Order: sequence, then structure tokens, then C-alpha cells
Amino acid sequence: MSLQLIAVAKDRDREAFEILFRHFSPRVRAYLVHRGSDTKNVDDILQDVFATVWQKANLYDHQRASAAAWIFTIARNRRIDALRNERRPEFDPQDPALQRNPVPGGEETFIAWQHAKTVRIALDVLSDEQREVLRLSFYEGESYSAIAVRLGIPLGTVKSRARLAFARLRTELGSKREDL
Repeated sequence: MSLQLIAVAKDRDREAFEILFRHFSPRVRAYLVHRGSDTKNVDDILQDVFATVWQKANLYDHQRASAAAWIFTIARNRRIDALRNERRPEFDPQDPALQRNPVPGGEETFIAWQHAKTVRIALDVLSDEQREVLRLSFYEGESYSAIAVRLGIPLGTVKSRARLAFARLRTELGSKREDL
């Protein structure tokens, strides 16, 4: 079959292409169905595979792969492309995720400001080291191991500071936690 594919590449030999198609199309179809391709899309994918074989036969290198391996690689790639296109959801401009959040009112803004102030006061009770660990973790999104490297301290120390900081915040915020 490699010789047939080489003939297609060099001479655009239609008979060689027909031999390839007759030999591989039932096998590629079975492969696509076996791999879970939708039966209504199998013929489209199969046609795309052999159109690619015809157009890109000059890229085939018989020393790197057999004709079967090359054709089945194309089939696998076209199947993946079809699955990606199939799973792409329809665009819905009314989707709530795409809508702007309404501007908060004065009362909501004031409540958010009060909550932030309460948390800032509670954070002031922490040691500088504990506050720094929480700042790097929550505001800069660093992992504990990255914080350890950045501060030049052991990972266990970072974890201890975070644990102690959370315990202290729980105590400081006490009954206010439910309002936050």
C-alpha cells in the first residue's frame, strides 16, 4: 500500500488512489465507529480523511510509517476535530454569565465596606509574618511552597503561620463571621 500512496504523491495516480480507498475506507469507517464517532458524521469524516490523503500524499514518508499508520493518523486527527466541533456549545447572548453585573447600590457598597473594615481590623491583630503569609497566599495567589521559597523559610513554617493566622482570625471575628 505504501507504493500506491507514493504513486498518488508523485503522479496523482487515480487508480492507485482508488486501490487505497477500496482497501482502507471500510477499515477507517470501522475504526471511526468503534471509537464512538456519531454514525451520521462517519461519512463526512471518512470523506475528509481521503481528501486529505489525496491532497497531502506528497508529505508521506514510507521510511517513517506505513501507509496504514499514516492514513489512520489522519483519521484519528479528523475524528478529534469533529468531536471538538460537535461539543462546542451554541452561543447564547442571554446567558447570565455573559451579562454585566448590575452596579451595586449604596447600601450594598456600604455593607461591603463594613465587612472589609472588620476583616482589616482582625488582620491587624496578626503578627507581621502571619499577615505576610496570608497576603501572599490570598492576594497574590502563591502556593505555600512558593511562599516558602520566596520568604526563604521552611514549608512547615509557612503552614504553621497560616494555621495560626486562621485560628486567630476565627477568634477575632467570632460571631461576626456569619455576617461576612
